[in-house]
Amino acid sequence: MARLLDIWPNMVEVKDWQQLPNGGARFVCVYKMASVRFEVASEDAEFVVNRRIVSKTKGGVESTIAWDFQPEDGGTRVTIEAEYSVPIPLLGKLAETIVVKRNEREIGLMLGYLKAKMERVEA
Repeated sequence: MARLLDIWPNMVEVKDWQQLPNGGARFVCVYKMASVRFEVASEDAEFVVNRRIVSKTKGGVESTIAWDFQPEDGGTRVTIEAEYSVPIPLLGKLAETIVVKRNEREIGLMLGYLKAKMERVEA
């Protein structure tokens, strides 16, 4: 899970990593959103090797993030679906729209970083 730090903008620390019987992981990460740092506990509720990971987080942000991996043209297409609640008391109602837009941008950046990292490994 430490590799998440290489691709996920604004994730600043991963700690307390544990392997789960389903093949996934449980860990705590420290994340920064709109200059506010918070910790979330993440657990892979679903894990299918090379196909799908569904992670659920609790703490500063409640979320469900589904990663789907599909073979495509000799490579892999990665799709991410994220559902989360913006911590309004933490950030304030006026910041909600800005945070949502930033998070959409961050997911795009993360996929770009993942693509570049994987292409370097395969080369």
